[in-house]
Amino acid sequence: MRAFFSFFACTVITSALALAADAPSNVKPPRPNIVFILCDDLAQGDLGCYGQKLIQTPNLDRMAAEGTRFASAYSGTSVCAPSRSSLMTGLHTGHCPVRGNREQKPEGQLPLPEGTATVAQLLKAQGYATASVGKWGMGMFDSTGSPLKKGFDHFYGYNCQRHAHSYFPTYLYNDDKRIELPENEKAQKTYAQDLLEQDALKWVKAHKASPFFLYYALTLPHGKYEIDNVGIYKDRDWTPQQKTYAAMVTRLDRAVGELLDALKAEGIDQNTVLFFAGDNGSSFAPTSEIGKFFDQSMNGKLRGFKRGMYEGGLRQAALARWPGHIPAGRVTDEPWAFWDFLPTAVELAGGKLPSGTPTDGLSLVKFLEGGKAPPREYFYWELHEGQQPKQAVRFGDWKAVRNNVGGAWELYNLSNDLAEATDVAAQHPKEAAKAESYAKAARTADANWPLEAKQPAKKNKN
Repeated sequence: MRAFFSFFACTVITSALALAADAPSNVKPPRPNIVFILCDDLAQGDLGCYGQKLIQTPNLDRMAAEGTRFASAYSGTSVCAPSRSSLMTGLHTGHCPVRGNREQKPEGQLPLPEGTATVAQLLKAQGYATASVGKWGMGMFDSTGSPLKKGFDHFYGYNCQRHAHSYFPTYLYNDDKRIELPENEKAQKTYAQDLLEQDALKWVKAHKASPFFLYYALTLPHGKYEIDNVGIYKDRDWTPQQKTYAAMVTRLDRAVGELLDALKAEGIDQNTVLFFAGDNGSSFAPTSEIGKFFDQSMNGKLRGFKRGMYEGGLRQAALARWPGHIPAGRVTDEPWAFWDFLPTAVELAGGKLPSGTPTDGLSLVKFLEGGKAPPREYFYWELHEGQQPKQAVRFGDWKAVRNNVGGAWELYNLSNDLAEATDVAAQHPKEAAKAESYAKAARTADANWPLEAKQPAKKNKN
């Protein structure tokens, strides 16, 4: 009898091992949830993991330690609407239908066109639940660019980026329904960030059983510079604006921590890919009260700020975390850009880009998992703000900037001049010519965004 049970046990174990060996080819691993946290006007140097000494960001520092920190991650361009449009469409600003901030009356911005595919639409087609919480700025609800027409099942927050300047607004939107906040009409009572956090966490909890995509576009630390409590900075010997700005960055950090805790509490932490990035450079010049005091340029390491084509306006704080897949504690200087997110998300979801879907991006999945960044010929940016459209090209270690159409290209070697202090275009005419060639090849003409100087309005003599 003992021999029989011994034989039976061996048979069961052998069969189980055989089934286990077959399992990987028969059972697909669960598709990961995808979360992209996009913050507003953060400087790379604002975070502790990038060297900040005064502002506390323990949760983002933890995210960096548990994932990968990118030293050369680039935004779509250096202001809100086109940068976000690049992230959503997978197109750089030579092809993106939005290449500058352009308001529409009575509320909202130039909408994404009907035929332009977004990350959310492609992931929804893969069976993902989708939500956008925070700031949209790519089309009001009655336009072709409404988040509810661009692949999102749910929207909560500010649609118009001008409206998003207020942290104590008198209304927000839940989907396309306006929610009144009358308590903020005469006093600052309800801090909108609280409502955004509550909605995001509630939505994650409700969709934990199926793969989801959350675009969590927080307005912090964009101006107006308002916060309900400066917290740990109350007794610092700083100016009121310095205290408020630091508190806003730390409040952003707290929101990230709450999301990390929620993912863990719901048992989906291990199966969620979490991205974090800023949408463009700081609103503050490096020599300003905020820029200088908090050393946002990291001791002169990055030149420029928001609305500029130098590294301080384009290069972002960026992190990625996926336990067991994205290496913990890794720091890489290999570059990538916002338009890479769309093909990356589609591959993470186990899908393929539909035939005919245009993208300037390359999938970063292998790079995220510890491999090399995908090779490419160049990165391209343009921006239509003020009187002069601006352009920039990066190819290898070379970075070219043109601050006015028809003007000369400036040229920098980022390998030995990351601060873009010495223009070497005269010494390297072939490289400057290459930048011009790439810039011409990179863009498609668009009537909304002509590459020509705007003529100043004529004064009415009457």
